Amino acid sequence: MSTVAFIGLGNMGGPMALNLIKAGFTVKVFDLVPAAMQTLAEQGALTATSACGAAAGADIVVTMLPAGKHVRSLYVTDDTSKGLIDVVAPGTLLIDCSTIDADSARFVAQHAANKGLEFIDAPVSGGTAGAAAGTLTFICGGSDTAFEQAQDALNAMGGNIFHAGGPGAGQVAKICNNMLLSVLMVATSESLQMGIDHGLDPKVLSEIMKVSSGGNWTLDKYNPCPDVMESVPSSNDYQGGFMVDLMVKDLGLSQEAALLSNSSTPMGALARSLYVNHAKQGNGKRDFSSIFEQFAQSEQIKK
Repeated sequence: MSTVAFIGLGNMGGPMALNLIKAGFTVKVFDLVPAAMQTLAEQGALTATSACGAAAGADIVVTMLPAGKHVRSLYVTDDTSKGLIDVVAPGTLLIDCSTIDADSARFVAQHAANKGLEFIDAPVSGGTAGAAAGTLTFICGGSDTAFEQAQDALNAMGGNIFHAGGPGAGQVAKICNNMLLSVLMVATSESLQMGIDHGLDPKVLSEIMKVSSGGNWTLDKYNPCPDVMESVPSSNDYQGGFMVDLMVKDLGLSQEAALLSNSSTPMGALARSLYVNHAKQGNGKRDFSSIFEQFAQSEQIKK
């Protein structure tokens, strides 16, 4: 079985690396937080003292990082440090699962190609629950060759794998999806709160809407109203899940992409404004479904 270097062991990366271990891969990990590496070491991972140390000698490198600037600086050599592209062995497959701007993905892909390496941008959808269960959706951009080479590793971590197109296409598809998700979460929240304001039971209203024309993923899998659905962040004081700060980042990427293509995205722009305001009120580290409280609080103030 191949050796995988996994760099970036946060809420998503840690469970993803663990699923690679469970699938039989030899996994060598690195993270800036030593405790994150120790948790994986207890499950059988090898640890490295640097990202380059993890990547050297690996057959596959998987990265899960916060933003495009981190991906660029990790992969491509600059004035201060060597990049992964310059230390990996010939034939190493590079997979970046971060959600970043498409231009950064294309930048790294081009530098990798110049070195004769295959690079694939493979952002994920499915949240921390999907990462833990190994049911993530991978949205890939890259060559046909890279996509085929990535199948075994991606299948160990996910349940749905799509090839969206060439380098950067995975990132474009991902931000389109997350822009839609944000709009659905806001609309579901305000609809549920309006029902509550009129005395409806949110559990009953949710069941009605789930099988009616308003049905959507947030009602089926991620209800934002507390105590309507078990094992989701809204029923745990909005802890865990997908942070508001990350949704703000993704919505910023969506609006940057809209400007580049001259696309009209009024709902996406409004959702970004609402989430930015929500983050400024101290909710940045809470789950993005906590946007529900914006509507509940406004009603309480009115009363």
